[in-house]
Amino acid sequence: MTEPAQSRVRAAMLAGGRAFVLSFASLAGSVTLFVLSVLSIVLVVLGVGLVTTPRIMEAVRKHADQRRRLAASWSGVRIPAAYRPFPGDVRTGFPGQAERTVLLLKDPATWRDLRWLVLDMTAGYVVLVFAFALLVYPVEGLVLAAGLWRVFEDSTYWYGFVPVSSQMTGLAAAALGLAVLVVGLWASRPLLRLHFTLARSALAPSQEELAQRIDRLTETRHEAVDTAASELRRIERDLHDGAQARLVAMGMHLGTVEALMEKDPAQAKKLLATARTSSAEALTELRDLVRGIHPPVLAERGLGDAVKALALRMPVASDVTVDLSGRAEAPVESAAYFAVSEALTNAVKHADADRVWVDVHHAGGMLRISVTDNGKGGAAPGNGSGLSGIERRLGTFDGVLAVSSPAGGPTMVTMEIPCALS
Repeated sequence: MTEPAQSRVRAAMLAGGRAFVLSFASLAGSVTLFVLSVLSIVLVVLGVGLVTTPRIMEAVRKHADQRRRLAASWSGVRIPAAYRPFPGDVRTGFPGQAERTVLLLKDPATWRDLRWLVLDMTAGYVVLVFAFALLVYPVEGLVLAAGLWRVFEDSTYWYGFVPVSSQMTGLAAAALGLAVLVVGLWASRPLLRLHFTLARSALAPSQEELAQRIDRLTETRHEAVDTAASELRRIERDLHDGAQARLVAMGMHLGTVEALMEKDPAQAKKLLATARTSSAEALTELRDLVRGIHPPVLAERGLGDAVKALALRMPVASDVTVDLSGRAEAPVESAAYFAVSEALTNAVKHADADRVWVDVHHAGGMLRISVTDNGKGGAAPGNGSGLSGIERRLGTFDGVLAVSSPAGGPTMVTMEIPCALS
């Protein structure tokens, strides 16, 4: 067998094996989730569904996201996800669960997921069965020709459309099996791709939703550009008013020292001490400025260690929990770091908190960060607490911000950014 033929056989067998494994998830997983989803939505009128629906819909979305990843990696089929983000003022507890359920049921993506579950456990399952059955079914024809036909000497066994009762008919079954095998080697990969194409037809958002998503990303991009310009002006101002001024003063002191070295050594020595102090202060300001642009610990050790170092510099007690299996892209890490920095600053400056808790983890394709403090509460985006800036920063990466801050506290700021870890 030539190398191209061997490669085609291996690819076909791999596709058949993948289809076999995926068929179990397609049938058992989709059927179970569809039944639970329907029951939960029906029970919303009794109140029970308000609690169960968000959790079940989250499981459905994870199931759909897993199929999206497999579609991209196994067949190169890209299936976009366009779930609506939750607004920043969704509450916690039972009222928050009810509000979350309403938002989920208003999201067209929820109903696309349910439509896909129906398609996946019917037509999608059948396509997967064909993808691996065309490779497995020929084995029976070959076994019949090898002697299994003798079991059916006293009766007729149908292999496809071939009645098997003798050696000749057994050989006919083998010929049919080989023909089916050839079809299977040719069709297994296209059938697997067809399965993912069917999934895309049900899961992909409409053109109108994609247009709205593009508009939102365009808006957040403009906000990101404005934020970057503002940061550049801040850096220029800090350099001009801080380190630059100190370096100029240090140069003047050194010039005076040069003139006084012979005339007044004692005064020259004092000016040298002043210049040394100015150089140390200028170096400190430059380090703080660099840390404000992109902290070295963030670049060298990643988001988890950078957040821990940030919390240690806070003037309040802090507990940091990090569960990350890898690193996100540098822009995402930077946005998350400065969002956490702003949230911690708010806790100290506005909430009068004396303890904060930070949790950083990654699950379901989302980087999730929560910052909780025991302050006085009452925080919300748009009231001058800096949360609006966090919301804009996260929006650049299609992330969302949720705030729970009842009067009297505690305040929990939750941030989510869709990303993958490497």
